[in-house]
Amino acid sequence: MTNDDRSPTLEELVREINRYEAIASEWDESQRVVLMAWKRAMEALHREALIRLIRSVKQDSLSALRRAAEDEVVYGVLRYYDLVKSPQPPLEERIKLALAEVRPGLQSHNGDVELVAIDLPTVKVRLIGNCSNCPASTLTLSDSVEQAIKRYCPEITQVIAVQTEKFPASQNLSENIDSDRIELTSLAEVPTQGILAMKLLGKSLILFRIGSQVVCYENACSHFGEPLDAGDVSNGILTCPSHKFRYRLETGECLTSPEIPLQSYPVQVQDGRVFVQIKRSTN
Repeated sequence: MTNDDRSPTLEELVREINRYEAIASEWDESQRVVLMAWKRAMEALHREALIRLIRSVKQDSLSALRRAAEDEVVYGVLRYYDLVKSPQPPLEERIKLALAEVRPGLQSHNGDVELVAIDLPTVKVRLIGNCSNCPASTLTLSDSVEQAIKRYCPEITQVIAVQTEKFPASQNLSENIDSDRIELTSLAEVPTQGILAMKLLGKSLILFRIGSQVVCYENACSHFGEPLDAGDVSNGILTCPSHKFRYRLETGECLTSPEIPLQSYPVQVQDGRVFVQIKRSTN
């Protein structure tokens, strides 16, 4: 195989870019200003094109998108534009992304869904709130939750809904050692115009209230993991104080880079109390 037949490696491509950047560094100030403006405009165009391409491909075949990201050059470009964190997120993370996608629709009907267990190729979920006893709950599971999970996780072939646990109104879930749902705070303590930062089981969390519903996320920017609780909140949009990444608090969607939403945790509001589901440490 000749050099002309061989595809360049990521190292070679970056080395070529660096060579031209070194040449440009010798130019005068006015030339460099024009070059940098052109570079920013081209990068904005390329990033928008990649975002649209990712959205389109993901609708048809998420597995094809993951295979493409395993190529070092494709992955390098996606990383450059902050469009991917890893070539293959863990299964549980992908399931949570799928649930986060359908959660806003369920919450609009005072319902929700949470992950119960993973036993390949099966996933067990729990429909809660109005979704647990709605006559259309079976349709909700198959048409919404199941489709989203299978789209994010092709290796999952079956999604099963388990029954919602019934707790007496006077029972404090934080005292139930068999449950990983823990009472965190009261609904009245969660602001609607800002976020509430709390710590639970060694995790730093932020909570946001939408009417009578509450969402909970890890207090970490998906970009570089910086804390978010000091960020500005305006019209339901949280801006990271470190690098200005923006998140829609209702859904956890990253408006700056849609491929890296916030890490969410299932929440249930019961009798004015807020419960969050977090796995207890077995150590």
